[in-house]
Amino acid sequence: MKKLLSLCMLVVLFASCGSLDQKAQVGIKGNWTISNVSYPGSDYIKVTSFDVADSKCFVGSSWNFISNNNKGTMTLTNSSCPAFSSPIVWTVTKEGTFNLKITEGEKAKRVTQGYILQIRNQTESSFQLVDNVTVGGKTVEVTYQFSKI
Repeated sequence: MKKLLSLCMLVVLFASCGSLDQKAQVGIKGNWTISNVSYPGSDYIKVTSFDVADSKCFVGSSWNFISNNNKGTMTLTNSSCPAFSSPIVWTVTKEGTFNLKITEGEKAKRVTQGYILQIRNQTESSFQLVDNVTVGGKTVEVTYQFSKI
């Protein structure tokens, strides 16, 4: 029975890998920091990112992406913001979406909520994640600029 379950899990894993952008995933492998967070009206409007903290708290945060198992970590390092660190699970699809789960120590399959962002302008040393959030009834793009450490 265990072998059958393991076989079924492998089939599901390989079937889902067909929709992943392996080149983009390998391209963000390693250690990164968010060098800037920008969105229209950022001087007047506060946006809470990933249900964790104010978006500006993510400037200077440390991110580690492991491409062979789609896991990693994120850590807020801004001393004027709440301390936060968590394991993450992520993927990049061929459609250019970046799927993120902040697991906070739970198994990823038990975390039912996540975030779908767009990956843009990917190079060897930088990339952007863009989140669409609703502010005052309008959709606003929040852009997180990542720089390789």
